[in-house]
Amino acid sequence: MDLKIQRPSPTCKETGSEFKAGDVMFSALVREEGRLIRHDWSHDAWAGAPDETLAWWRSVVPEQEDGGVSLAPVEALLDTLESLADQPEEASLRYLLALQLIRRRVLRFAESSSQEETETSDICDREDEVVSLVCRRRDCEYEVVAVMPKAEEHAALEERLASLLWSGGES
Repeated sequence: MDLKIQRPSPTCKETGSEFKAGDVMFSALVREEGRLIRHDWSHDAWAGAPDETLAWWRSVVPEQEDGGVSLAPVEALLDTLESLADQPEEASLRYLLALQLIRRRVLRFAESSSQEETETSDICDREDEVVSLVCRRRDCEYEVVAVMPKAEEHAALEERLASLLWSGGES
């Protein structure tokens, strides 16, 4: 699934000052009213991660690129994947995030025996199927419930997943 990724805020959450190319900024994914919201701060205004933060990172505002699209740092996405593990109501979002990380070659499917392959060959048709994924970067394995979102959830989940990701290009 290719998503049109939104860009970071053009101004600091705390001071309202505009970010310029080369500025150091801090970004955080914060749980607010049951949703994950991205906030951005200038270096001087950053006082540490706020309560309910699932992931945060430091970056430098890039030079304006012509439509260049990039994801939030992989480490922040992996932190978010881990944070969502104990939230069953977020299973669809976690599954979609895991698929994005597979697509970006951060995660891969764990090797399994022939018997396990036969048992899990039809993941999309069974409820509560657990997929084992391996992350070489962190030398660990993740168990992700394969929850296919309902048709009426597609737009909302796409928006929420996009809020985890960012771009230097047009939104």
